[in-house]
Amino acid sequence: MQPTPDSASAPHRTADPQLPGEDREIETLAEFDEVSGRGGLAGCRVQAVDLTERTSALLAADVAGAVFLGCPMDEDAAARVRASGALVFPPVPGLPFNPYRGLLYTPDDLFAGLADGGYDATPDAHAYDWFQRTTADGDVFSSMLRAIHDDSISDALDELLVGARVVGVMGGHAMARGTEAYAGAARLGRELSRAGFTVATGGGPGAMEAANLGAYASVLADDMLDEALELLAKAPSFTPSVTEWARAAFAVRERWPAGGASVGIPTWFYGHEPPNPFAAHLAKYFANATREDGLLARSNAGVVFLPGAAGTVQEVFDNTTPNYYESRGEPRPMVLVDRAHWTEHLPVWPLLQALARDRAMESRIALVDRVEDAPDALRDLGAGDPKS
Repeated sequence: MQPTPDSASAPHRTADPQLPGEDREIETLAEFDEVSGRGGLAGCRVQAVDLTERTSALLAADVAGAVFLGCPMDEDAAARVRASGALVFPPVPGLPFNPYRGLLYTPDDLFAGLADGGYDATPDAHAYDWFQRTTADGDVFSSMLRAIHDDSISDALDELLVGARVVGVMGGHAMARGTEAYAGAARLGRELSRAGFTVATGGGPGAMEAANLGAYASVLADDMLDEALELLAKAPSFTPSVTEWARAAFAVRERWPAGGASVGIPTWFYGHEPPNPFAAHLAKYFANATREDGLLARSNAGVVFLPGAAGTVQEVFDNTTPNYYESRGEPRPMVLVDRAHWTEHLPVWPLLQALARDRAMESRIALVDRVEDAPDALRDLGAGDPKS
């Protein structure tokens, strides 16, 4: 399955709300109306749904064993559902994010206010500011909120990717728009997406943005990508202005709406690096370790490593460890792109070969010269074809 642009809002549970005792996560008002209309809220988990206009339903429904996570509701309704055996975790006032959110972010969620107020006015920037303040003071309540948020994001990400064949694309944030390397990474994302894989990246700028852009272009005419690359080259980097960098991306999205879907998994730990607007689904975390491991663990069809620096090197070996020990089962394909980079500039490849020797992962690693060779290398290593 490849996520569609609106699939993050679709329910993924198979439980039948008519059966007593069945748990079901309710993440939208439409789902709430469907289930509560049958009187079947018992045992449900309702996440971040505004229920202020659903007082009558809450007063009438069986809510025994239900859990309401960050759902605004009338005081009388809250008192009644508590008295009827439900747990109510109220919204936390004053936060620039919802720790209980049931769905992944979209670019519009994180960049709201960009057009009028610039990047500093966006929820993404506000969340980063909050993160910096609260990590400095060591407040246990704030750390608990971050943990709840990140767990909610992981849950939403798992729901989105059920049945998907995911290829991770890793690479440095410094890869500038307007370069051949950026264009190559975009073509890689387009080819992988057209082959039926779900493209997942670290969700930031540079190589990550390029791969998400390619996936966005996958459902559009071929010349769209060439034109988009020219437009984006006018704002080559997120420095010195995140605002201009992001506005250029949204201008491309507005000119070619309804692009293909992909996943970005960024972090506020590197908050100076903004998320890119071309990933339809953004699983943004506070904890970078959770984000890194989660991205690699979900890349079940393999990982392509484009040239990068320390962060990408770390990702290579984060991915190598479970392949070496087979702790996630059969080793997954790893393709390193740019022979000179990985053998001379940063000689990762010889060490990777030495670790893989005489182990199952030896047949699952490859080094290619050109980014255009990566999709074939993935298939040769056993990634398969999700369309077959």
